[in-house]
Amino acid sequence: MNSETIRFIDAIARDRNIDRELLLQDLEQAMISAARKHFNSLDTEEFACKVDPINGQITLWRLNEDGTGDVIPLEELGRIPAQTAKQVMIQRFRDNERASILEEFGKRIGEIVTGTAHRYEGGALVVQIDRTEGFMPRSEQIPGEQFHQGDRVRCVIRDVREDGNRVKIVLSRGHEDYIRRLFEAEVPEVAEHVIELKAMAREAGFRTKVAVASIDSKVDAVGACVGVRGSRIRNIVDELGGEKIDIVRWNESSQVLIGNALKPAEVNEVSLCFELGRATIIVREDQLSLAIGRRGQNVRLAARLTGWDIDILTPEEFARGLETLESTVKPIEGVEDSMLDRMGALGMISVFDVEEVGMDTLVNDVGIPQELAGTVLECCATTAREVQVQQEREKEEEERRKTEEDAAAVAVAGEEGESAAASILGDGPPPPAGDVSETNQDGEAEAAAASILDGGSEEPTNGESAGV
Repeated sequence: MNSETIRFIDAIARDRNIDRELLLQDLEQAMISAARKHFNSLDTEEFACKVDPINGQITLWRLNEDGTGDVIPLEELGRIPAQTAKQVMIQRFRDNERASILEEFGKRIGEIVTGTAHRYEGGALVVQIDRTEGFMPRSEQIPGEQFHQGDRVRCVIRDVREDGNRVKIVLSRGHEDYIRRLFEAEVPEVAEHVIELKAMAREAGFRTKVAVASIDSKVDAVGACVGVRGSRIRNIVDELGGEKIDIVRWNESSQVLIGNALKPAEVNEVSLCFELGRATIIVREDQLSLAIGRRGQNVRLAARLTGWDIDILTPEEFARGLETLESTVKPIEGVEDSMLDRMGALGMISVFDVEEVGMDTLVNDVGIPQELAGTVLECCATTAREVQVQQEREKEEEERRKTEEDAAAVAVAGEEGESAAASILGDGPPPPAGDVSETNQDGEAEAAAASILDGGSEEPTNGESAGV
């Protein structure tokens, strides 16, 4: 029996990844609890136990006042103390297992693991990982992605923490760290830190932008991440279920980086306003929708990737804003051309920008005297309100015009449909009086049909039947 106990201890230690010495100590404490239960003792120091780690021999004794001990035969303890020992052992084994899981997975935060889909609980996916379960909240899942029981699930460990009497392991497929670990797995240069992932912006399930840079001038960061004929990036895209990934070349210059981040759109010019943290991008009219992206996704991800608020304008809109600013500020007495140049260099390209930067920037950075700066701000604020009203009026006019065009298109389509239906049903209007060719042909066809139905008794005249 004792040798079997040691085998059980060794199996538990191996399967649950628990220290064998801890399990032996748990067994000793369980036997002491059983003895205290049997003798109704409250003294925690009255009993002692020792388990031989080799042969599993259990020795239990009761301490006397003189320091000696009397060995207690295990057979005397009975059923109830044995049940107590069992409960204590189970509880302590669970505590040790929980501590082992917390320690093991706590070191693996940020690591990719592969598990098996088990079930859904309130929208969260429960995944079997090794000897425990992890859960993936809905917020950490890729939208639209569904797993069935037994499916392979590859994910990253986001967090490990104690939750009551169990360990909660939070998994993710929608976090940016998952993309980072996939690049490390598929691109050796990233794992070896030859290529650095400088920044990343992701909308899980739709699109991701990754800015990369190489510390080795001989290694092309973008080409290495894409791979030969796109083999490397294709593996990552397949793992993500077809999510688009844009590889952006990193640059220390914010202007160059923003231009790269907005690709595939071609950027004509980038104007930065450091005071507002805003970048104004000028693109051609035919590149405007490409730069913005579907539902604003391209510009939104570019803004998150670069850390700048991005406004996209056409050259006409950009020129109009500069003209409005110049026509507002230049007539003010005391304003010089050099002041306007400094305002443009600081990224103030409209009256709205001047109103937002405030007095301190105009005085300290542009060099405008304080009284004059107050006048400039007041004039720009007035013009900004006028421009805003005009823009709202133009927007309403555009919406009204579009509504009228849509209504007209619907009316025309309705008339054409009624005309076509009437023609099919044979209720169409009579032909014009001047057009007799179709009428004559119809009459000739009717006469020929009547002749055939009558057995062809009448001979054709004037070659009419040949015409038919």
